Amino acid sequence: MPDADLLFMPATKAAALIRARKLSPVEYVDVVLAAVERAQPKLNCFRQVLGEEARRAARKAEEAVMRGETLGPLHGVPVSVKDLIDVAGAHTRHGSAIFEDNVAKADDVLVQRLRAAGAIVIGKSTTPEFGVKGLTDGPSFGVTRNPWNLERTPGGSSGGGAAAVASGLGPIALGTDGAGSIRGPASCSGLVGLKATLGAVPADTTRDAFGNNVYAGPITRTVTDAAIMHAVLTGPSGKDPWSQGGEDKRRLSPALTGEDLSAIRIGYVERTANPRVAADVRANTRQALEAWQAMGAEVEEVTDRVDWIEFEGRVLYQANFAVFCAQYLPKWQNQMDPVTLAFMERGSRFSLADFRNAQFARTGLFRAIQALIERYDFLVMPTNSRTALDVTHDAANDEVVVDGEKCGITRQGWTSYQYPFNLTGHPALAVPSGFGTDGLPTSVQIVGRWGAETDVLRLGALLERARPWAQHRPINF
Repeated sequence: MPDADLLFMPATKAAALIRARKLSPVEYVDVVLAAVERAQPKLNCFRQVLGEEARRAARKAEEAVMRGETLGPLHGVPVSVKDLIDVAGAHTRHGSAIFEDNVAKADDVLVQRLRAAGAIVIGKSTTPEFGVKGLTDGPSFGVTRNPWNLERTPGGSSGGGAAAVASGLGPIALGTDGAGSIRGPASCSGLVGLKATLGAVPADTTRDAFGNNVYAGPITRTVTDAAIMHAVLTGPSGKDPWSQGGEDKRRLSPALTGEDLSAIRIGYVERTANPRVAADVRANTRQALEAWQAMGAEVEEVTDRVDWIEFEGRVLYQANFAVFCAQYLPKWQNQMDPVTLAFMERGSRFSLADFRNAQFARTGLFRAIQALIERYDFLVMPTNSRTALDVTHDAANDEVVVDGEKCGITRQGWTSYQYPFNLTGHPALAVPSGFGTDGLPTSVQIVGRWGAETDVLRLGALLERARPWAQHRPINF
């Protein structure tokens, strides 16, 4: 098999070939690591490559195959892990100079689960400082670039993992999503990205377990790979109160069992807090809706007035950074990302009343989405309002331009479809919808009921079948 075909093979197929002894985990990992070495100077998507560790794990994986052991669903499959998540013996730098020498003593619970499923960690992928913004760059590591166009961003803050998967540097990546940080990079990079229901995937390291709005999940090239990776990651953890529900909700609704969607109602949301959506993004979103309609689904535009609490969401987001990062200012201010500092400064201006009112608004938004999701089986909307921004975009100050018009900073003008569902907890899946007029990927977001990740993934899989995309590859990779 040519190396290029191996690099862009879905994780499910690679694992099947490994189980059948038709693909060596050692050879597979060697091909991926060689590709990483070639691509890293152009993309800068890895903060640390774990070559020796990955090769040792690959040899053990091959020995397990030859001994006839029971193998996990990701046995021998390379995975990258975002630089916010601990991998034992590797640096967890959080995208920051502050943690340059921070070596993790143990695997995060999610890394433990990936390893138990047979996955092989090949490296730590880049993230902006503390995952603060929707682009992936920072003074401590430079700029991560989009493999579809090196002058564009792969999104953020899981941009390193997205750039890696999109360019064939492992078929799956583990990202995190605090305001769209899985779905945004998936949108920019032509990939699948899942933010699960609050508590479905444990968040063991979050500082505010009860008020959490940060999630971990898969970035992949296919919906099936995302579904399998999600199944590996789910389950309760003693450190996350939201994960204590106990019930396995990975059941498919009967109305989605086949390809006749006549019993399904989709609510189409064209805009949230954003003033505009690009014409090419709108057109590709409507083509996705038409694909589901052709299967029998009823599609209706949502005309309800919803307060998407952009301001209140910003209060919660920026005030958290102001409080959390204050401890680092005396020593590290001159080495921190200017965007982090700008968000901290803005967050410090909010009062306790602002913060509590924002928390109340979060409850109001949840109830508004609940009302919609009782009327519709799914909500569908673009994932981003336009294709990937230039790598030079200043997330703190530059306005996003959509079809020639300024539309506010990134959370107002570009990623406004994403953060609301971090606050409400509903599952949200980003899936490719085509390409924009500039040749970069576009994406639709599917939002479902709490605990309905399987349904959301199924609707995405039906779109993937009707409008396949995984065969597309960046021209330089």
